[in-house]
Amino acid sequence: MKFSLVTPQELLAEQEAKHVVLPGSEGDFGVLDGHMALIATLREDAELLVEDAQGKKKTYTVSGGFADVNAEGVTVLAEKAVAQ
Repeated sequence: MKFSLVTPQELLAEQEAKHVVLPGSEGDFGVLDGHMALIATLREDAELLVEDAQGKKKTYTVSGGFADVNAEGVTVLAEKAVAQ
């Protein structure tokens, strides 16, 4: 699935992902290919994890915003985000 992380300043990440763990306002949740469509708000100063097909993991600290999960993949629109 396609993963994109966007802030008002930049496109921070765009890659193929096997698994994404999002810091939803109601709790963390994982997304795999074929996940049902949803839009979720994100917590402030929380960790987002992206795992690619080779098992390599990358984390980001995100502050606010929301995640759009659909048939195309996952798009995160964050107020602020920093790669770890």
